[in-house]
Amino acid sequence: MIAVKIVSSILPPAELQELVRQLFPDDEFIFNKGLKGEIYNEFIDAEIFITYGEDLTAEDIEKAKHLKWISVMSAGVEKLPFEAIQARGIVVTNARGVHQIPMAEYTLGLMLRHAKRFDRFLDEQKESNWNRGIRTEELHGATVLILGAGAIGGEIAKRCQLFGMHTIGVNTTGRAAENFNEMYSIESWEEPLRQADYIVSVLPSLESTTHMLQKKHFELMKESAVFINIGRGDLVETDVLIKALQEQDIAHAYLDVLEQEPLPEDHPLWTMENVTITPHISGKSKRYLPRAFDIFSHNLHIYKGVPGEMKNVIQLDRRY
Repeated sequence: MIAVKIVSSILPPAELQELVRQLFPDDEFIFNKGLKGEIYNEFIDAEIFITYGEDLTAEDIEKAKHLKWISVMSAGVEKLPFEAIQARGIVVTNARGVHQIPMAEYTLGLMLRHAKRFDRFLDEQKESNWNRGIRTEELHGATVLILGAGAIGGEIAKRCQLFGMHTIGVNTTGRAAENFNEMYSIESWEEPLRQADYIVSVLPSLESTTHMLQKKHFELMKESAVFINIGRGDLVETDVLIKALQEQDIAHAYLDVLEQEPLPEDHPLWTMENVTITPHISGKSKRYLPRAFDIFSHNLHIYKGVPGEMKNVIQLDRRY
């Protein structure tokens, strides 16, 4: 097999680097945190580039004359310079699938936290109050609407069904999907908003999904509904979300992603009682990079001639 030069702007743990080198002893691996400094000259000569997908420009693509494959170690690829990549015919893959377990666990954790009022009980504990009058709810029998019924959405739905929840999914065509009791297309996704107790978005950032969720949609939701966004922050304009929360169109918003990240210290969302913010960590796990490099290793075997198909190849014209 022909040896290839692989540059990574991700610096994985030493043991993971060694494992990859053992799997591909003939290839040259250069790992670095970031793409600045001396590593940039190595990148220009590389055939394969490993990245989180946020550090490349069209100018970089133009300079990297030997580049044939970009392996993005995250699901999001929206920050790549697609026009330059497409002009060169460079293959792009992502790490779709590595997030589904941590993100599903994160989502169920928030649902349980909300239904069982754990925050309220912690407040009572601080005041030494034995308050048995706080009303709690069950997830059993509740309805969850999941916008984006792909790998992550399906994993969330699977866990929701284990809790006895009714699962409704939305995908491009409305085709049936495992672990969902009902399915709707992206054109009819507004219909189930009225019946959902929990609305979870795992949608990517696309032209069709940007600001897709508007004030009128929050008004369709139950006043007791909970909105959880673990997809992309540009699904809803921040001002629209704030207004919906101020007018109590819904009960609570749990936000792991926002239009502006990081959120400024003086932003009003920080102090709203019906908002909970986490810093884009729903997919984080110590097992994240090992899973991502499993996908990369599979794809590198195929790239170097082993029979089979590469996983998670991005359609450059559709950008997902």
